[in-house]
Amino acid sequence: MTLLVTSATGVNGAGYGKVLAFADDGRPIGVFGDDPRIADPRGLGIDPVDRLLFVNSGLNRILALDRNGRAVHASRSIVGLNPGGGNFGPDGRYYVGLRSERTIMAFARKLDSAGEYILPPHVVPFPRGFAFGHDGRLFLASGIGPGGEGDNTILAFDSDRRMLPSWKVRDPELSPLDLTIAPSGNIVVSSEHPFGAANAVTTIREYDHADGRLARVLVPKYGVRFRKPRGLRFGPHARLYCVAQDEVVAFDFETGDCLGAVARLPRLNGQAVIFFP
Repeated sequence: MTLLVTSATGVNGAGYGKVLAFADDGRPIGVFGDDPRIADPRGLGIDPVDRLLFVNSGLNRILALDRNGRAVHASRSIVGLNPGGGNFGPDGRYYVGLRSERTIMAFARKLDSAGEYILPPHVVPFPRGFAFGHDGRLFLASGIGPGGEGDNTILAFDSDRRMLPSWKVRDPELSPLDLTIAPSGNIVVSSEHPFGAANAVTTIREYDHADGRLARVLVPKYGVRFRKPRGLRFGPHARLYCVAQDEVVAFDFETGDCLGAVARLPRLNGQAVIFFP
């Protein structure tokens, strides 16, 4: 499998504005998918049925690419979409975080129909990643936006998308940037606290799926910069991968040990990471 990373550009970072591919040894091997409709990409997801790679483009589109990087499906240009993270839901649809609308929208796998709001607009001050638990609950990270607006918490919603006030995260050192679900069902986030500060503490934080209690904190080892951590994904061999400003860092999730940088590229400004196909 190939390691893919979305690299931000423009007002969002000084990166490459493309989906970048890396070899098994961490060597950059170029752009994946040269479709001109892909620019300043964000979230990534893999369709579990057709095994297509879904890419959230900064041009207010979503594209589905095959293993050769060719677009098989593509949405129309959607005014105001401003997509962030992406994940497939238990109903088979592709879910997208909307950064301007501060909510989540779902799209059909063929990208041939209008999206549907899953949560009300402005449900959080600034969405910072979401994922579905093994039981169908939806977990949404609420972080700080580029303008300093927002809060630092994680919300839980039941299968009918009603907020679950009994599930709470109480962690004064949390400022989430992305969220994923561990094999155990626990919630895992990348965090930079205080967000945007030069001396921010960057960590991976795990919360109990039953009640939101902080279970453990994973930290980078000596020699790993781990600045501006963003996208999280679990990969082969129970390893957790997190993309950051200039590197992709791996953790042995069973032991919690940081395994170091598995890929490095100056100005990467990574936003999402995934293994494909």
